[in-house]
Amino acid sequence: MVSAEAKNDQTKETLQFEPLEVQVVLERMYLDGEFSQETVKETIWSMEDFWAKYDSWQLIDMTEDKVVFREFVDDISPLLKANGYFGINNDGALTIFNGKPQTSKIIHTFFQLDIGKLESKKHEELKKGIPIKDKHHYVEVLETFKDFTLEEKVAN
Repeated sequence: MVSAEAKNDQTKETLQFEPLEVQVVLERMYLDGEFSQETVKETIWSMEDFWAKYDSWQLIDMTEDKVVFREFVDDISPLLKANGYFGINNDGALTIFNGKPQTSKIIHTFFQLDIGKLESKKHEELKKGIPIKDKHHYVEVLETFKDFTLEEKVAN
């Protein structure tokens, strides 16, 4: 049996350790190169519990009051799902736009296309814009158009 005095000492010891408040930055990196960042305030009562909570995340940076974690997401970004379109830019490169091509901001440019090899139907699809529905569709479109990559001529 623990004496009242021992219990009192334990309580004093416990009260000496105040919870630690830190800013936690969560970075998510997506297949399409986009990333999102979320900042949360965490009260850490137990370091073991804190590390367990972010076990699947990669530690990027840590200071006394801030911890930065990164996670690689095996999917396309919410931006692409909501408003991403494959298209062709003015230089003839396969490009992703935030909205329909020709009127929207370029998000990412992939590779130069050989327009001569491209079927007119596919060329028209790219001009109008191919909406990006999901990861599977994203990969499928990239694979389809890789066959039409402009081959660089090697100088002799």
